[in-house]
Amino acid sequence: MWEFISQFAANSGFGQIAPGNVVMIIIGCIFIYLAITKDYEPLLLVPIGFGMLVGNIPFVEGMGIGYREDNTVLNILYHGVRYGWFPPLIFLGIGAMTDFSTLLSNPKLLFLGAAAQMGIFATMFGAIALGFSPAESGAISIIGGADGPTAIFLSSKLAPHLLGAIAVSAYSYMALVPVIQPPIMRLLTTDKERVIRMKPPRQVTKREKVLFPIIGFVATAFLVPSAMNLLGMLFFGNLLKESGVTERLANTARNSLIDTVTIILGFSVGVSTEARSFLTPQSIKIFALGAASFCVATAAGVLFAKFMNLFLRGDNRLNPLIGAAGVSAVPDSARVAHVIGREYDKSNFLLMHAMGPNVAGVVGSAIAAGVLWSALVN
Repeated sequence: MWEFISQFAANSGFGQIAPGNVVMIIIGCIFIYLAITKDYEPLLLVPIGFGMLVGNIPFVEGMGIGYREDNTVLNILYHGVRYGWFPPLIFLGIGAMTDFSTLLSNPKLLFLGAAAQMGIFATMFGAIALGFSPAESGAISIIGGADGPTAIFLSSKLAPHLLGAIAVSAYSYMALVPVIQPPIMRLLTTDKERVIRMKPPRQVTKREKVLFPIIGFVATAFLVPSAMNLLGMLFFGNLLKESGVTERLANTARNSLIDTVTIILGFSVGVSTEARSFLTPQSIKIFALGAASFCVATAAGVLFAKFMNLFLRGDNRLNPLIGAAGVSAVPDSARVAHVIGREYDKSNFLLMHAMGPNVAGVVGSAIAAGVLWSALVN
């Protein structure tokens, strides 16, 4: 009997717990706390946080439980992350939710979405300087796009061994958009710039809305074929929305499909944060680089809007705050630009204008991922 009890105790989680597991369980609880009490990206942080709890309960190897063991439930779910199945499905749902009208009515906002991608390429060189390989650096740098699915997609191709740290870092900074971006926006703009009023966007026709996803996909896919999976799903979802004849499909894509995939994706990412492979010096460097990347991307968007204003006059001028929305954290970064703008002029509504660079950032981050994959793949 004593031998049975001893064996049971040794094989229990309490018998195998390591300090790293405790740390990761605490971090998971913090994620859940921030999601519930602060409303920081709850649809992402709750599944990721609980996945961290599951992934850090120690068990005896070979029991057919862990995500590393073949054909277990967690292993099968993790395949969607490891092999990049989930990100294109997320993009399908995003496309079905996205309204490109503001971007179509004011195409110059596209440049703000492009400028914000500077954070990606600047961070790549920083990662190389810290000793990461070019492929690893490319995967880490995409965190600057503030686009979790794209970060997962690219890291699964270039650096699958860093996928957990990159994914958690990307989603963490997406959740912290309301905390990270405002100080940078205030630092780089003046009181006068923050109250600039932009003219209302023009009315976009249905024909333009229908043609855009078709033309947009062909143009971007020929430019970067390696991003075809992400861009194809994004523009396909948008066509379902704008065509007017596939509302049932669009409704499924932007509701039940994206919700289901988000649950499994977030949970699987959390499970992959097993302490022994996650708590490493590399992970700390990745989190530091991710923070720098996100800050550079925000600053680049704001500064480029200020640069464009040197050549614009009257009501064609841009409120530089919307440049921060060039990172593709949809719609949080656009909402932050709107909230900061209203702090200085309560009657100035920037949300619709900020959505232009915001959706441009989604396309821009996917294109950047395609460029990096094409250039760095072995």
